[in-house]
Amino acid sequence: MDDKLLNWLYANKMIVGGVAVLISVVTWSAELMELVYVCPFCRTQRTVIGLLGILMLLPTMTHWISKYFAAVFAALGLVVGGTQHFRGWIRIMNGEFEWGEAWYVNSWMLSGFALFIITGLLLLIWTHQPAAIEETAEEAEA
Repeated sequence: MDDKLLNWLYANKMIVGGVAVLISVVTWSAELMELVYVCPFCRTQRTVIGLLGILMLLPTMTHWISKYFAAVFAALGLVVGGTQHFRGWIRIMNGEFEWGEAWYVNSWMLSGFALFIITGLLLLIWTHQPAAIEETAEEAEA
């Protein structure tokens, strides 16, 4: 299997971490400017995405304590995101689901995105191996 995307993500961990922090800042800004409604589920998920992004920006990302904190943050974010997402599925099954006028801020859809983002960030943090990335970069130059 070709792992070009995965190797790119490893090699550009600063960009990935920066994008995660940017997602957190933009979504917090939207709430603080009262463009979206106050939601404790959303607040938790956006904060976890930002914290995982900050961990990716640290030079100690591969240290066991960083991985431990990443796991704790991600566990919280995944439980909260899963709960919010499941509540959406309950509404779907009961025939009560509506996209709403502002479909792009639908909590069911956004919590699904958050689940994917948090899981992806955690996997990148836990599987990152700096030595393997350096070898891949050297092979690409040769």
